[in-house]
Amino acid sequence: LPQALQLGTALVGSPTQDGIVSILTTAEGVDEPRMVRFPVPTPGSPLSPGQPRWANYVKGVIQQYPAGPLPGFNAVIASDVPLGGGLSSSASLEVATYTFLQQLCPDDGDLKAKALACQKAEHTFAGMPCGIMDQFISVMGKEGHALLIDCRSLETLLVPLSDTSLAVLITNSNVRHTLTGSEYPARRRQCEEAAAALGKASLRDATMAELEAARERLSEEGYRRARHVLGEIERTAQAAQALQAKDYRTFGKLMVESHNSLRDDYEVSCPELDELVAAALEVDGVYGSRMTGGGFGGCTVTLLEAGAAERAQQHIKAKYSGTATFYITKPSDGAKVLPL
Repeated sequence: LPQALQLGTALVGSPTQDGIVSILTTAEGVDEPRMVRFPVPTPGSPLSPGQPRWANYVKGVIQQYPAGPLPGFNAVIASDVPLGGGLSSSASLEVATYTFLQQLCPDDGDLKAKALACQKAEHTFAGMPCGIMDQFISVMGKEGHALLIDCRSLETLLVPLSDTSLAVLITNSNVRHTLTGSEYPARRRQCEEAAAALGKASLRDATMAELEAARERLSEEGYRRARHVLGEIERTAQAAQALQAKDYRTFGKLMVESHNSLRDDYEVSCPELDELVAAALEVDGVYGSRMTGGGFGGCTVTLLEAGAAERAQQHIKAKYSGTATFYITKPSDGAKVLPL
């Protein structure tokens, strides 16, 4: 149940006649070099991942782009989405790249296919077996709405979140524990193993009762990973209902339950994120708070009364042992073409 942020990635450029792609990034914190050049892929000469890592997201999308033939082009990337903050900087770059390619050589305009091509780029070129949520919200986000995504059927439902009395506070812990890269594939594997032990193709097909009945057949760790996933599926559906009913207290309570489950059962939180969530929950006017993204650092997201936003920032700043960065945001549109 994500929302698109007012942060973003822009790609500006123009086609060339030489069949060469030349891209410069101005984004902070990326690996060097900041400029790459490579030939447009052909069936006999596909692109392959390499260094610098940031360019793999761009190369992956070019390789997966369904329409053609693509011309060469020169482009510059600018982004204010913090890297490694759990705010989908990689999906933002992938979807911006795809949207740019659509201007050079239009595809059929299918939004789901666009998101799936960007996800495949991340799987094949960045080596991260991510889900579909980040790409879907980057493509399909709509101002004033969250997006309920069924990750199996790929059906989506826009859920209004435009109440002017509300604010969404993103707090960046500004820590990045190096575990993130290895832990996400490990969690995915543990969930697949738990599903297999339950005789299910996916944990999506299992119930909490079935999990409890099969507890003896699972490792303690596998049981807790599965309990998180099943609980989170229930919480997501309940949260969408609460949002539609403007029941922000229930929504906030579900956020906290989600964070506790991510911390205790899925074990992807860290002391800094726990500290930020605890500090936010001490503030009057805060409905709920949780970590967001892959964990082990990055950001928390807090739903609160708009009038409490300044107070919350001051309190979190005073209580947090590190140095936090804050973004007050509201649900925004996904990728779009910007006329120059």
